[in-house]
Formats: sequence, C-alpha cells, structure tokens
Amino acid sequence: MQLTRLLPVLLILPLVGCGTSPTRGPSAYDARPASFGVSGDFAGAPGVDAFVERMRQHGYSPDRTAAILSGARRQQSIIDLMDRQAPSKSTGPNGAWTRYRAKFLGEDSINNGVAFWRRNETALARASAHYGVPPEYIVAIIGVETRYGGFTGKTRIIDALATLSFAYPRRAEYFTSELENFLIMAREENIDPFAPRGSFAGAMGLGQFMPSSFRDHAVDHDGDGHRDLWNPADAIGSVANYFRHHGWQPGEPVAVPAQVQSASSARAMKTGFKTSYGLNELASRGITPTRALGRTGTVSLLELDAQGGYEYWLGLKNFYVITRYNHSTYYAMAVHQLAQAIRSRKGAPDGTRVSSTW
Repeated sequence: MQLTRLLPVLLILPLVGCGTSPTRGPSAYDARPASFGVSGDFAGAPGVDAFVERMRQHGYSPDRTAAILSGARRQQSIIDLMDRQAPSKSTGPNGAWTRYRAKFLGEDSINNGVAFWRRNETALARASAHYGVPPEYIVAIIGVETRYGGFTGKTRIIDALATLSFAYPRRAEYFTSELENFLIMAREENIDPFAPRGSFAGAMGLGQFMPSSFRDHAVDHDGDGHRDLWNPADAIGSVANYFRHHGWQPGEPVAVPAQVQSASSARAMKTGFKTSYGLNELASRGITPTRALGRTGTVSLLELDAQGGYEYWLGLKNFYVITRYNHSTYYAMAVHQLAQAIRSRKGAPDGTRVSSTW
C-alpha cells in the first residue's frame, strides 16, 4: 500500500504472497553484548538502543520493547528479496507492459474478482457510497495485491520490520518508523505483536497496508469494534478510505487511450504518472484523447511498452491517486484495466469474454 502507503515500492510487482517462512539462521549479532536487555538476533544491532529509547515516548517501557525485539528473528531471505527489487532499465521496446499486464488480467483473475465482488456486495456498496470510490477499483486493488486475499504473506511482521530496521541500513530509517507504528498499532488494536503475518516488507492484510497506513487509513467497516485488514469488509472500507484521503474524484475518469500522430514525437516527450501536460500542448504535438475529458485541466502522458509497439494513455487525477498505493505507472494501469474488466464481466452474461484492451 509506495511503498508510500503503503509500501514505497521499488518494484513493479506488489509485495504479496512471498511465502517466506520465518527461520532462524546464523546471526551477525549473536556474539555482540545484549543492549537494554535485548537478546537474540538483534542484541547489539545498530539502532536498537535508539529504538528502545524512542518507544518510551509511546509508553513502551524499555523492558517491554526489549522483550519484543528479543523475540524477533533476523531473516536473511528478506534482505535478499529486498536487494532483488531494484528495477532493471530497458534500452528499448521489449513488451514489458504486455508481460506485466498478463500477470493480473488473466481469465481466472477477472472471474475471481467478480466472485469476490458478489461475496462482498453489501460491504462494497456501502464503501462506495460512503467514500465515493467505485467498487471495481476497490476489488482490483485487493486482486492485484493479494489475489483477493489468497496470498497475504507468511512472514511474521515483527521479523520483517526488525530485520529491515536493524540489518538493512539502506532502508533502516523508513522501516524503523514502520516498526514503531507497528508496535503502537498492536497495542491500539490489542494484537499480539508476534501474531500478524504478511509480506516480507511488512505489508499486511488483503490490501497490504504498511503499519503507518494501517494507523492512518484502516477503518472498522463492519462495526465490530476492531480494524482487521484480514477481514474482507474492513479491508474494503480501508482501501476506499485510503483512496478518498489521497484525493479520489468521484465520478471522474481514471485514464483514456491517446491517439498519437507521430510516435517519434511522443517518444521524445517525458512520460510517466508524474508528468503534467495541458491538452492544448499535447494537441500541438499530435497527441489527443480518444474521447472527451470534460473540464480536465492537465493530464499525465503515459507510455506503455507493449508487445508490437508503444501504447500511449492520458492519466487523470484518479490515475495519480492509484499510484499513491504503489509508485508505478504499470501497477496503476493494471489496477485500472483489471477494474474495468471485472465490472464488464460482472455485468456480462456468464461465460462472456471481455476485451483484452481498455
């Protein structure tokens, strides 16, 4: 949920269902003296003392924090997986978008999305009415993140966050903050900090929220007094709330294909969800939307490396909102197209196939 929300992700694929089981291997810290009573894998690790002190401000005694850290396990597999997340650079068209899209828009994914929608029709309708987010986009996020709850991850969250806080210096500042939020969250929700399991980067539940996003955006959508992101109803409400908080515009489009007169002219322009162009400026370069966009002021120019040639789209405000979940054009476009496919399939007669392009 960028690895902003959610997980300020470096990757193109969402961090879900990693299947990493907690195992204890040799620790670089085993020979170091215990600090603040912290024993085990993180005894004497850089940053542990400061973290124990940091938790005092939240009412965690040093003994309590030390006991939790002493029970956490350093996972080398997590470090290895993080190191493999750096995106590769492409020097030319290679069909990367077509391959990426296929991971999320197969027949099973669309059909399972329709089934998830039907199972949770009431919760989705209520969330859509309250937060202004169409149900198909809520369903698509959960589909892309965890295959509709089928792969929420097997790694203990405490192990993931402690490993990345105290054994992965490159991202230690970010993950230390998430560990802090996780311990506060566990106390707020009366959760055993050793119980929750999720992705190798610490994302949780059907929507893969990081702890800070849980505290900021998770909601008790079913009214049982608990925010439980492994519960479909709460996950649905929380995803919708996250989108609303980041500026979702009810009733507005997300993205539309662009008609390009000159591929070389488009290739020379800066593209991506962070770009901002006026429609007149794009028109002067031979780039126009394939349908009217109303009063839209500016749009982003999106380039997709599709098999057979580049595709160009215009992203609107709601497309940018999806990228707040994961800072990737491909991710947001996969969510958009999966949402459209699910809505079309749900409204189509059983067995009717939907178009593979949107």
